[in-house]
Amino acid sequence: MSSEESRKNILVDDSVAENITRVEELAYELKIREVMERNVRTLDSELKMQSAADLFRQQRISGAPVTKNGELIGILSIEDVIRCLVANDMDAPVTRYMTSKVRTIMATDPVVEALKFFVNTGVGRLPVLDEKGNMEGIITKGDLTSGLLFALQRSIQEEELKTYRASHLFEDITSNRTSLILRYVIQPRDFTHGGTASSNIKRALLRMGASPQIARRCGIAAYEAEMNLIIHTTNGGNMRVEIEPHKIALDVFDYGPGIPDIESAMKPGYSTATDSIRELGFGAGMGLVNIARCVDSMKLESVVGKGTRLKMTILLESETVGEGYAGKKEVS
Repeated sequence: MSSEESRKNILVDDSVAENITRVEELAYELKIREVMERNVRTLDSELKMQSAADLFRQQRISGAPVTKNGELIGILSIEDVIRCLVANDMDAPVTRYMTSKVRTIMATDPVVEALKFFVNTGVGRLPVLDEKGNMEGIITKGDLTSGLLFALQRSIQEEELKTYRASHLFEDITSNRTSLILRYVIQPRDFTHGGTASSNIKRALLRMGASPQIARRCGIAAYEAEMNLIIHTTNGGNMRVEIEPHKIALDVFDYGPGIPDIESAMKPGYSTATDSIRELGFGAGMGLVNIARCVDSMKLESVVGKGTRLKMTILLESETVGEGYAGKKEVS
């Protein structure tokens, strides 16, 4: 089975996905080429076992590929050297004790493939081949550990840099009114991507220094508005978010079919969702109610046959984006 096929056969449901760590995520993102050892010390097929043992001790390595005329024919490990010592056969060529059936891995494979192999076998190293089948390097358990730790550290630093840049977005900008505007197009009945826009908005706010409370409030309001566009509109709609140092303004609008009774729509449980939508678990009639709980002000306007516009505002305390949003204080 190819590495691509094996990845497709891995079932990751929602409960598992929630607990996936950044290290596990990196194991799928990183390629073998990024963590392998490139300077590989190889053993010639005619080399004596005593010379191989001396080389292992001098280089402080526990194994090495065996080649003949530049072609990989086997791999010799420290365990093979021990077997040879026990047999008092150190004058034998390395080909007598090497493992000839060598499992290799492609340089373009994800690191997780090597992890799975090391977990399921007792092998401690894998020769790495390039696209043409030539040996490009070798990878060990130690290479995986150090490579993943380095990638994790780099990932954390990159995320911190992104957060720093975003949180200082408005610094040294002089204007009468400074704001960041985010725009999203929401398609009708697109339940597959439902919540994508609101997640992106929440992530942007956190990177800009918003408190978790403000990010959650805005994220919930945006999600409910986003799902209303997906559930109730015929042509989808647009979401516009304007972020300023003192407030966040969300403007959501569509072009049909409109709400015939706004007063009823604001009541808990009121919904015009079809039975098919309800069967999917949506349209419980709590969207606008939840929005009202999360924002400081909202205004709903609608004309039947023309469309609906929902304007929401979340007020922030008088702090700049670079210093972090504060918003309403949580009450214990």
